[in-house]
Amino acid sequence: MRFGYTIVYVADVDRSLSFFEAAFGLTRRFLHESGMYGELETGATTLAFAAHEVAAMHFSEPLVRANESPSPLGIEIALVTDDVAKFHENAIRHGARELCPPEAKPWGQIVSYVRAPDGTLVELCTPVGG
Repeated sequence: MRFGYTIVYVADVDRSLSFFEAAFGLTRRFLHESGMYGELETGATTLAFAAHEVAAMHFSEPLVRANESPSPLGIEIALVTDDVAKFHENAIRHGARELCPPEAKPWGQIVSYVRAPDGTLVELCTPVGG
């Protein structure tokens, strides 16, 4: 068993891909011609986005839409960087909402939290033990 990918269901796949490219410097790997599914280059594990309509095709029960929820959902995307402050500010500049500014944690990491325009909770952190 290995962890293959995470799919975040969003209202606008292209907009979410564009935000993650602009805010965090990630590169778009793929956007399906339908505009309903796309992926980012994120290393060994893929970060993908799919339209809410795709979720409706797979599940009989409706999902909680992160962009419509007043509170972040109970899951986060963690992005590891040596410069948390830079990418934190960049995310805010590109439309994210700050939840927690960069902070040194007792175990040695610098960690911050933002909420992307699509509602996704994003943790920015330095490497553990780094």
